[in-house]
Amino acid sequence: MRHLVIQLARFGDLVQTKRLLLTLLAEAEVHLCLDESLVPLARLLYPDAILHPVAAHGTALAKLPQAEQTRMLLGTNIPVFKALSGMAFDRVYNLNFSPLNFRVASLFDPAIVRGHVWENGQEVIGQWARLAMRWSAMRRIGLNIADFWAWHHQAPIAPDLVNPAPQGRGGGLGVVLAGRESRRSLPPPQLASLVAGLLDLHGGGLTLLGSAAESQAARQLLRTLPPRHAGPAKNLCGATDLPGLATVVGGLDLLLTPDTGTMHLAAALGVPVLATFLSSAWCFETGPYGTGHRVLQAITDCLPCLESRPCEVGVRCLTPFNDVRLTRYLATNDVKHLPEGLLDLETSLDGLGLTFTVRNGRDDHSALRTMFRDFLSRHLGAGGSWQEPVVRELCERLYSERDWLVPDLESSLRRFAPFSMFE
Repeated sequence: MRHLVIQLARFGDLVQTKRLLLTLLAEAEVHLCLDESLVPLARLLYPDAILHPVAAHGTALAKLPQAEQTRMLLGTNIPVFKALSGMAFDRVYNLNFSPLNFRVASLFDPAIVRGHVWENGQEVIGQWARLAMRWSAMRRIGLNIADFWAWHHQAPIAPDLVNPAPQGRGGGLGVVLAGRESRRSLPPPQLASLVAGLLDLHGGGLTLLGSAAESQAARQLLRTLPPRHAGPAKNLCGATDLPGLATVVGGLDLLLTPDTGTMHLAAALGVPVLATFLSSAWCFETGPYGTGHRVLQAITDCLPCLESRPCEVGVRCLTPFNDVRLTRYLATNDVKHLPEGLLDLETSLDGLGLTFTVRNGRDDHSALRTMFRDFLSRHLGAGGSWQEPVVRELCERLYSERDWLVPDLESSLRRFAPFSMFE
């Protein structure tokens, strides 16, 4: 058998495709179409996959005139598209909703494509992806994106086989300065307080990580830290390529990070993660995969938000990270020191994939999230409590008339059709 995975998103998304790719690699020859900038990382994570790099992001072309960008994109991509179209695949997994993804999908018979399909000149979204678009309106419950991609397959590998159990490697504390979305990251003053508290608690060295764009933030953080921590620190912002980043991260005791690709890389390498989630970042969707990682999730009532819109409440989800009690809480795990508006969570796994156990704090959506996971488990034929009644609100919001009236090959592959939930 031969499968193709089309994953044209960025660094973190490539890492989060791991469950699906490992599933496919266990049963077939696997080809991966990805952005050319991510080839070194893919070779590290998926050495048995056959890579087909294309120019998807265009970041390296941004300084060129538009006409030159177009020529270079076509010159890079057309030979790859020709090669792919000449290969016989048993299944194609098209994971992203983008114009380029649909164009690559158009190279293949729609009957073998899962996810985002090009059929009769139209963009067609499979039932599983349609469900995801509907539950995305209920982001407080959510499903981890690694599991969403994995469940395009009828029977993905067990979630505990995806990433190794986290353990320290002796390299001290690594700190990722910022992610792609600015409001998701802690400003240097708040980050410095957290970093100093962790170093006082655990000891070890300090390594700062990020792109060259974070160099100024790194310098500001070092100026804010006590000299005993700032002096021996290593600032690697802008100084590592992807293989070099993997080497550094793979040797750490702990990675402190917002929701970033480096966070997912650490989890994939079995390095413990302490992640801060706020603003548009919601750990139930994109948290670090595996058991035993820790997340500090802001839970103000306006979250998760959209970073594309201005914040009208002064980024109040940052308030818990300003609280001086936070470092005391991390040292004692005493709930009386946990700042209001913060959940302390630990990653765990169930039949669907990644979930979370509340260490401290109040999760008002825990019951609904449990029902949602049970609902999806039934839909996927992955278990679920059949003794419990179906939650009518979830049925009404996640299924539409089209799902019952239009045959869907993707749903026919499930061991239980969706309507079995109503029997």
